[in-house]
Amino acid sequence: MTPKSGIFLFGSCISAIASVGSVFELTSGVPELGVLATSLILAAAVPLTVILFLAAVKDTKNSMNS
Repeated sequence: MTPKSGIFLFGSCISAIASVGSVFELTSGVPELGVLATSLILAAAVPLTVILFLAAVKDTKNSMNS
């Protein structure tokens, strides 16, 4: 594992937490930031979680092969 893959994994965890929090806020009925802002956070955080996780895995694989 390289420092770069650790940063990718950290970002993936943070965006996953934001995704879960957004879902809870939206299902509560009255999100603190409003429905639009919370929906935008959710829409951005879900793909970002996947992209950063895959980047971390790819970086780790590349560092192990070298």
